[in-house]
Amino acid sequence: MGLLDGKAAIVTGSSRGIGAEVAKYLAAEGAGVVVNYRQKAPRANKVVTGIENDGGRAVAVGADLTSPEGPAALIAAATENFGGLDVLVLNASGGMETGVEEDYALKLNRDAQVNMLTAALEVMPAGSRVVFVTSHQAHFIHTVPTMPEYEPVARSKRAGEDALREMLPKLQEKGITLVVVSGDMIEGTVTATLLDRANPGAIEARRVEAGRLYSVAEFGAEVARMATADVPSGHTEYVGGADYLGAAGQVSPVSSEG
Repeated sequence: MGLLDGKAAIVTGSSRGIGAEVAKYLAAEGAGVVVNYRQKAPRANKVVTGIENDGGRAVAVGADLTSPEGPAALIAAATENFGGLDVLVLNASGGMETGVEEDYALKLNRDAQVNMLTAALEVMPAGSRVVFVTSHQAHFIHTVPTMPEYEPVARSKRAGEDALREMLPKLQEKGITLVVVSGDMIEGTVTATLLDRANPGAIEARRVEAGRLYSVAEFGAEVARMATADVPSGHTEYVGGADYLGAAGQVSPVSSEG
Protein backbone atom coordinates (compact mmCIF):
# COMPACT_ATOMS: atom_id res chain seq x y z
CA MET A 1 0.00 0.00 0.00
CA GLY A 2 1.37 3.40 -1.01
CA LEU A 3 0.73 6.69 0.74
CA LEU A 4 -1.10 7.97 -2.35
CA ASP A 5 -3.05 4.89 -3.46
CA GLY A 6 -6.16 5.99 -5.32
CA LYS A 7 -5.05 9.62 -5.45
CA ALA A 8 -4.35 11.83 -8.47
CA ALA A 9 -1.48 14.27 -8.91
CA ILE A 10 -0.33 16.92 -11.37
CA VAL A 11 3.35 17.81 -11.55
CA THR A 12 3.97 20.86 -13.72
CA GLY A 13 7.16 20.97 -15.74
CA SER A 14 7.79 17.25 -15.28
CA SER A 15 9.16 16.00 -18.60
CA ARG A 16 12.69 16.11 -17.16
CA GLY A 17 14.77 17.11 -14.18
CA ILE A 18 13.25 17.64 -10.75
CA GLY A 19 9.67 17.42 -12.00
CA ALA A 20 10.27 14.06 -13.65
CA GLU A 21 11.78 12.68 -10.45
CA VAL A 22 8.86 13.97 -8.39
CA ALA A 23 6.40 12.34 -10.81
CA LYS A 24 8.21 9.00 -10.43
CA TYR A 25 8.22 9.16 -6.65
CA LEU A 26 4.52 10.08 -6.47
CA ALA A 27 3.61 7.27 -8.85
CA ALA A 28 5.64 4.85 -6.74
CA GLU A 29 3.41 5.82 -3.79
CA GLY A 30 0.33 4.90 -5.82
CA ALA A 31 -0.77 8.20 -7.34
CA GLY A 32 -1.95 8.53 -10.92
CA VAL A 33 0.29 11.30 -12.24
CA VAL A 34 -0.21 13.89 -14.97
CA VAL A 35 3.24 14.50 -16.44
CA ASN A 36 3.24 18.01 -17.89
CA TYR A 37 5.41 19.24 -20.73
CA ARG A 38 5.41 22.42 -22.81
CA GLN A 39 7.17 21.33 -26.02
CA LYS A 40 9.15 18.11 -25.57
CA ALA A 41 6.55 15.34 -25.89
CA PRO A 42 9.12 12.53 -26.35
CA ARG A 43 10.73 13.39 -23.01
CA ALA A 44 7.39 13.34 -21.22
CA ASN A 45 6.38 10.09 -22.89
CA LYS A 46 9.66 8.54 -21.72
CA VAL A 47 8.85 9.54 -18.13
CA VAL A 48 5.38 8.00 -18.47
CA THR A 49 6.80 4.79 -19.94
CA GLY A 50 9.25 4.51 -17.06
CA ILE A 51 6.46 4.93 -14.52
CA GLU A 52 4.26 2.37 -16.26
CA ASN A 53 7.13 -0.11 -16.52
CA ASP A 54 7.47 0.16 -12.74
CA GLY A 55 3.78 -0.61 -12.30
CA GLY A 56 2.57 2.96 -11.90
CA ARG A 57 -0.03 5.11 -13.63
CA ALA A 58 0.75 8.26 -15.60
CA VAL A 59 -0.25 10.26 -18.63
CA ALA A 60 1.70 12.93 -20.54
CA VAL A 61 -0.10 16.20 -21.26
CA GLY A 62 1.22 19.12 -23.26
CA ALA A 63 0.19 22.44 -21.74
CA ASP A 64 1.71 25.90 -21.61
CA LEU A 65 0.89 27.25 -18.16
CA THR A 66 1.18 30.84 -19.36
CA SER A 67 -1.76 30.31 -21.73
CA PRO A 68 -5.40 30.54 -20.57
CA GLU A 69 -6.14 26.95 -21.60
CA GLY A 70 -3.01 25.37 -20.07
CA PRO A 71 -4.25 24.78 -16.49
CA ALA A 72 -7.63 23.53 -17.73
CA ALA A 73 -5.96 20.90 -19.91
CA LEU A 74 -3.99 19.50 -16.98
CA ILE A 75 -6.99 19.41 -14.67
CA ALA A 76 -9.12 17.72 -17.31
CA ALA A 77 -6.44 15.06 -17.76
CA ALA A 78 -6.28 14.39 -14.01
CA THR A 79 -10.04 14.09 -13.60
CA GLU A 80 -10.63 12.07 -16.76
CA ASN A 81 -7.74 9.63 -16.26
CA PHE A 82 -7.50 9.37 -12.49
CA GLY A 83 -10.83 10.57 -11.14
CA GLY A 84 -9.88 13.89 -9.58
CA LEU A 85 -6.97 15.89 -8.21
CA ASP A 86 -5.45 15.50 -4.75
CA VAL A 87 -1.84 16.66 -5.14
CA LEU A 88 -0.63 19.64 -7.18
CA VAL A 89 3.13 20.13 -7.43
CA LEU A 90 3.97 23.56 -8.88
CA ASN A 91 7.42 22.82 -10.24
CA ALA A 92 7.47 24.57 -13.63
CA SER A 93 9.66 27.67 -13.73
CA GLY A 94 11.90 29.57 -16.11
CA GLY A 95 13.13 32.93 -17.24
CA MET A 96 16.77 32.37 -18.16
CA GLU A 97 15.99 30.99 -21.62
CA THR A 98 16.95 32.99 -24.69
CA GLY A 99 14.31 34.35 -27.03
CA VAL A 100 11.51 34.75 -24.49
CA GLU A 101 9.49 37.92 -23.99
CA GLU A 102 10.77 40.47 -21.49
CA ASP A 103 8.18 39.72 -18.80
CA TYR A 104 8.18 35.94 -19.32
CA ALA A 105 9.74 35.17 -15.93
CA LEU A 106 6.93 36.94 -14.09
CA LYS A 107 4.27 35.45 -16.35
CA LEU A 108 5.48 31.92 -15.63
CA ASN A 109 6.87 32.13 -12.10
CA ARG A 110 4.09 34.26 -10.61
CA ASP A 111 1.00 34.61 -12.80
CA ALA A 112 0.90 31.06 -14.14
CA GLN A 113 1.37 29.60 -10.64
CA VAL A 114 -1.61 31.56 -9.33
CA ASN A 115 -3.74 30.70 -12.36
CA MET A 116 -2.89 27.00 -12.06
CA LEU A 117 -3.78 26.88 -8.37
CA THR A 118 -6.94 28.94 -8.84
CA ALA A 119 -8.18 26.51 -11.49
CA ALA A 120 -7.19 23.48 -9.40
CA LEU A 121 -9.15 24.69 -6.38
CA GLU A 122 -12.34 24.08 -8.33
CA VAL A 123 -11.76 20.31 -8.21
CA MET A 124 -9.41 19.61 -5.28
CA PRO A 125 -11.21 18.15 -2.23
CA ALA A 126 -10.52 18.87 1.43
CA GLY A 127 -7.32 17.17 2.52
CA SER A 128 -5.51 17.93 -0.72
CA ARG A 129 -1.95 19.23 -0.80
CA VAL A 130 -0.23 21.86 -2.96
CA VAL A 131 3.58 21.93 -3.14
CA PHE A 132 5.44 24.92 -4.57
CA VAL A 133 9.06 24.34 -5.57
CA THR A 134 11.53 27.21 -5.25
CA SER A 135 15.17 27.95 -4.48
CA HIS A 136 16.96 29.57 -1.56
CA GLN A 137 18.21 32.17 -4.01
CA ALA A 138 14.59 33.13 -4.69
CA HIS A 139 13.08 32.52 -1.26
CA PHE A 140 15.67 34.71 0.50
CA ILE A 141 16.18 37.26 -2.31
CA HIS A 142 14.98 40.15 -0.12
CA THR A 143 17.69 39.52 2.48
CA VAL A 144 20.49 37.55 0.78
CA PRO A 145 21.90 38.71 -2.59
CA THR A 146 22.20 36.20 -5.42
CA MET A 147 24.16 36.07 -8.68
CA PRO A 148 23.22 39.00 -10.96
CA GLU A 149 22.39 36.63 -13.83
CA TYR A 150 19.79 34.88 -11.69
CA GLU A 151 18.33 37.84 -9.82
CA PRO A 152 15.41 38.61 -12.21
CA VAL A 153 14.29 34.97 -12.06
CA ALA A 154 14.80 34.85 -8.29
CA ARG A 155 12.65 37.93 -7.79
CA SER A 156 9.90 36.55 -10.05
CA LYS A 157 9.87 33.24 -8.17
CA ARG A 158 9.68 35.06 -4.83
CA ALA A 159 6.78 37.07 -6.24
CA GLY A 160 5.12 33.77 -7.14
CA GLU A 161 5.63 32.39 -3.66
CA ASP A 162 4.23 35.56 -2.10
CA ALA A 163 1.18 35.44 -4.38
CA LEU A 164 0.51 31.81 -3.47
CA ARG A 165 0.85 32.56 0.24
CA GLU A 166 -1.76 35.30 -0.18
CA MET A 167 -4.14 32.50 -1.15
CA LEU A 168 -3.67 30.66 2.16
CA PRO A 169 -6.97 31.90 3.65
CA LYS A 170 -8.87 30.63 0.60
CA LEU A 171 -7.03 27.31 0.80
CA GLN A 172 -7.85 27.02 4.50
CA GLU A 173 -11.54 27.52 3.76
CA LYS A 174 -11.40 24.52 1.46
CA GLY A 175 -9.29 22.38 3.77
CA ILE A 176 -6.33 22.38 1.36
CA THR A 177 -2.74 22.85 2.52
CA LEU A 178 0.21 24.59 0.85
CA VAL A 179 3.84 23.62 1.43
CA VAL A 180 6.87 25.42 -0.03
CA VAL A 181 10.06 23.46 -0.71
CA SER A 182 13.15 25.67 -1.03
CA GLY A 183 16.42 24.16 -2.21
CA ASP A 184 19.96 25.30 -2.85
CA MET A 185 21.21 25.20 -6.46
CA ILE A 186 20.59 21.66 -7.68
CA GLU A 187 23.24 19.76 -9.61
CA GLY A 188 22.27 19.05 -13.21
CA THR A 189 19.14 21.17 -13.57
CA VAL A 190 18.39 23.35 -16.59
CA THR A 191 18.66 26.47 -14.43
CA ALA A 192 22.09 25.45 -13.17
CA THR A 193 23.26 24.72 -16.71
CA LEU A 194 22.03 28.07 -18.03
CA LEU A 195 23.49 29.92 -15.06
CA ASP A 196 26.87 28.27 -15.53
CA ARG A 197 26.76 29.16 -19.21
CA ALA A 198 26.07 32.81 -18.37
CA ASN A 199 28.61 32.86 -15.57
CA PRO A 200 31.21 30.10 -16.11
CA GLY A 201 32.31 28.53 -12.85
CA ALA A 202 29.25 29.74 -10.93
CA ILE A 203 28.00 26.27 -10.01
CA GLU A 204 31.43 25.05 -8.95
CA ALA A 205 31.81 28.15 -6.79
CA ARG A 206 28.42 27.50 -5.21
CA ARG A 207 29.39 23.86 -4.61
CA VAL A 208 32.51 24.97 -2.75
CA GLU A 209 30.56 27.50 -0.67
CA ALA A 210 27.82 25.02 0.25
CA GLY A 211 30.05 21.99 0.74
CA ARG A 212 27.83 19.93 -1.53
CA LEU A 213 24.86 20.36 -3.87
CA TYR A 214 21.88 18.03 -3.94
CA SER A 215 21.33 15.94 -7.06
CA VAL A 216 18.11 16.15 -9.06
CA ALA A 217 16.98 12.77 -7.70
CA GLU A 218 17.76 13.71 -4.09
CA PHE A 219 15.89 16.99 -4.29
CA GLY A 220 13.00 15.36 -6.16
CA ALA A 221 12.64 12.91 -3.30
CA GLU A 222 12.39 15.77 -0.80
CA VAL A 223 9.73 17.54 -2.88
CA ALA A 224 7.72 14.33 -3.24
CA ARG A 225 7.97 13.67 0.50
CA MET A 226 6.25 16.99 1.17
CA ALA A 227 3.19 15.83 -0.77
CA THR A 228 2.23 13.69 2.23
CA ALA A 229 4.29 15.09 5.12
CA ASP A 230 2.46 15.97 8.32
CA VAL A 231 3.23 19.68 8.34
CA PRO A 232 1.01 22.76 8.71
CA SER A 233 -0.20 24.81 5.77
CA GLY A 234 2.30 27.53 4.92
CA HIS A 235 5.24 25.38 6.04
CA THR A 236 8.59 25.88 4.28
CA GLU A 237 10.92 22.91 3.93
CA TYR A 238 14.59 23.88 3.42
CA VAL A 239 16.87 21.49 1.54
CA GLY A 240 20.64 22.02 1.51
CA GLY A 241 22.68 25.21 1.73
CA ALA A 242 23.71 25.34 5.39
CA ASP A 243 25.81 28.45 4.79
CA TYR A 244 22.97 30.14 2.96
CA LEU A 245 20.50 29.37 5.70
CA GLY A 246 22.94 30.54 8.33
CA ALA A 247 23.26 33.90 6.58
CA ALA A 248 19.49 34.19 6.57
CA GLY A 249 19.12 33.31 10.24
CA GLN A 250 18.40 29.59 9.83
CA VAL A 251 20.38 26.93 11.63
CA SER A 252 20.52 23.67 9.66
CA PRO A 253 20.78 22.41 6.06
CA VAL A 254 17.39 20.69 6.26
CA SER A 255 15.10 22.71 8.46
CA SER A 256 11.54 23.91 8.72
CA GLU A 257 9.48 27.03 8.99
CA GLY A 258 5.87 26.76 10.05
